[in-house]
Amino acid sequence: MSGSRPFPVPDAASEPYWAAAAEHRLTVARCSRCDRFALPPDGVCPHCLSTNPEFHFVPVSGRGCVRSWTVARQSFLPGFADLLPFVLVDVELDEQSELRMIGRLLGGVDTDLWVGAAVVAAFEDVAPGVAIPAFELAP
Repeated sequence: MSGSRPFPVPDAASEPYWAAAAEHRLTVARCSRCDRFALPPDGVCPHCLSTNPEFHFVPVSGRGCVRSWTVARQSFLPGFADLLPFVLVDVELDEQSELRMIGRLLGGVDTDLWVGAAVVAAFEDVAPGVAIPAFELAP
């Protein structure tokens, strides 16, 4: 299975996130009511349960630690076969306890990886003006 990778299709709620990613800036939605982060943002804040959270995207450090990971060895979607095998990491971002994000770990499957490993956000440019957040082991 090969072909081009699928691209994000921003909607009104996610457009600020993808615009920042295109500039290699990681942002996360923050509730205007309780000031906590939510990823992904939804119609209700998962923390204060406000039905009018008025989420706004703010820059975050991109630093975090690995909570878990998996190695993808088979592609079920077009456009990923050329990347196999690759590592997907579940990262808890430093900004807030339990603020978790999943992304591809750049550097390959031979990377020395462990639960708690420090990572930092990186970006994969997949087309002009389109970047996908990913992670790298922190130096």
